[in-house]
Amino acid sequence: MKILYFHQHFSTPKGATGIRSYAMAKNMIDQGHKVTMVCGNSGRAQTGIDTPFSNGVRRGIVDGIEIIEFDLPYSNQLSLLKRAMVFFNFAFKSIKLVFTEKYDIVFATSTPLTAGIPGIFAKWFKRKKFVFEVRDLWPELPKAMGVVKNPIVLWMMSILEWMSYHSADRLVGLSPGMVDGIIKRGINPNKVTSIPNGCDLDIFSEKQHAWRPEKVKDTDLMAIFTGAHGLANGLDILVDVADELEKRGREDIKLVLVGDGMQKKALQQRVEQLNLSNIIFHDPVNKTKLAGLMASADIGLQILANVPAFYYGTSPNKFFDYISAGLPVLNNYPGWLAELIAEKQCGFTVSPENPQEFADALERAANNRENLKIMGQNSLDLAKTQFNRNILAADFTKWVCGVKND
Repeated sequence: MKILYFHQHFSTPKGATGIRSYAMAKNMIDQGHKVTMVCGNSGRAQTGIDTPFSNGVRRGIVDGIEIIEFDLPYSNQLSLLKRAMVFFNFAFKSIKLVFTEKYDIVFATSTPLTAGIPGIFAKWFKRKKFVFEVRDLWPELPKAMGVVKNPIVLWMMSILEWMSYHSADRLVGLSPGMVDGIIKRGINPNKVTSIPNGCDLDIFSEKQHAWRPEKVKDTDLMAIFTGAHGLANGLDILVDVADELEKRGREDIKLVLVGDGMQKKALQQRVEQLNLSNIIFHDPVNKTKLAGLMASADIGLQILANVPAFYYGTSPNKFFDYISAGLPVLNNYPGWLAELIAEKQCGFTVSPENPQEFADALERAANNRENLKIMGQNSLDLAKTQFNRNILAADFTKWVCGVKND
């Protein structure tokens, strides 16, 4: 079968962002299916196509995946209005492909929520099977964060969410909360399955060239955060923690933030104002270089803003990268990941918005490196047994391609 796969932020491992769609597409190809990936031009992503754009689009085949890439540059540093314009532009261009490409199944993954629009058209105008993957609950999350307050916009987003869910023949949720959120919208539970983000063990568990930023000594405890520096991430807490550690004289504990986003400059300004030397910012890196950094790190930081909708409604890539690399995880919000960390004894959980408790946990980690190694092994065991990407990708292929029998 041929799957027309819509993911605006698609990337191969050469990029500096998640590669779930790459892994899923590769598995479908290995199972004998054909995949056409439709995506945009994200700053941190790398599709592997380097030919010039022609009339705003370019095509190529990378690792067996046929790729259609639109010249629609996207960055986490764009304003919300500019992001929305890029999202809708991608959706409208994608609708054209629904009527011109040959395919058996349409698969679309959010975010953004507008990714479901071509799937809706394929379902109702081409009578094609449509599978929709939910990576975030919209409009619940932006509403809870206060990012979107206009009631008309929220209503329109809710309508699009309802249409995407009810048009889909099958759905995928990346966390328990997402599955519950889908079902609450009136969807038959038999049409929904949970396939969480997975661990790229072939990338992070293999020996990589270990490295550390210049300002981090070999003897320092290096705690790393990898990912977007946006409102949802709540990274101001890390500046507060760094300030607390500085006051305690713990110069041997360094916080390394890898990534970019709308809040990065503001965070850097706070660090400069406080004259902190124990928090280091680094530009995004590709998966191979990230694996080398993690090989040298001591603990991974799973940070989000204290928004109850996040507790069970997210499935962050960074958590799975950390445990793939055998890193203990320090998590600062309640929910299914906090419960998992406590159950598997693979890190620390602290209360939201509590820099003192956070600093205490880092001090415990620095003072007991042997216990930290045990936690790290527990992380790796969890990655191998519960979140192995290869196993999850096989489940994904079976679920998506099985829709033809419904």
